[in-house]
Amino acid sequence: MKNFYHLTSIALALTLSLGASAALAMEKCGSGKCGMDGRGDKKPMVMPQQDVKFTNVDISLPNVTQVRADGSKVKFADDINDGRPVMLNFIFTTCKAICPISSSTFKQVQHKLGKDHDQVHLVSVSIDPEQDTPAVLRDYAKRYHAAAGWDYYTGSADASIAIQSAFNVYRGDKMSHDPVTFVRIAPGKPWVRIDGFTSADALLNDYHKQLAANN
Repeated sequence: MKNFYHLTSIALALTLSLGASAALAMEKCGSGKCGMDGRGDKKPMVMPQQDVKFTNVDISLPNVTQVRADGSKVKFADDINDGRPVMLNFIFTTCKAICPISSSTFKQVQHKLGKDHDQVHLVSVSIDPEQDTPAVLRDYAKRYHAAAGWDYYTGSADASIAIQSAFNVYRGDKMSHDPVTFVRIAPGKPWVRIDGFTSADALLNDYHKQLAANN
């Protein structure tokens, strides 16, 4: 009987220890949103596609001043209304959870587009403009092998908030941002809002659907 109680106590202690470790890991990863593998490497997790939601939305773009990673000062609405289809996300360069996954998805999209990669405008808007200077964004772009057609934008805090608010993604704190991507086939057309961690194939599938409907 003493052995039984001794073994039971050991099992209970192990269960409590494992539970505490799991809770701590979830807290560090942001409720399972970690963009790292078990070794801390920058390897994006494969997220369940069934959690993704597609919604048509109308967005009035603010024509605030932004600075691209190449140092060019531009008016945001004018710069992305150049006639090309747009895929847009929100990032910040010190993000360790959502942004590495979203940026890896854009990297795959650009690769899958092949020689036509510059015909689709990939847009990444920083939600941490004080930290994300054009030079910092250039280094970040290199990390994801961003080629022509993928632009990063930064600027003042007020301009960043105006853009986030227009897309209904402003949450008041960069750590509270959600995984969301937007696709628009042409200026004047509705945007498709994609909530959740979508794949490159799903993004391109929606892009081709919109393209076919527009022709």
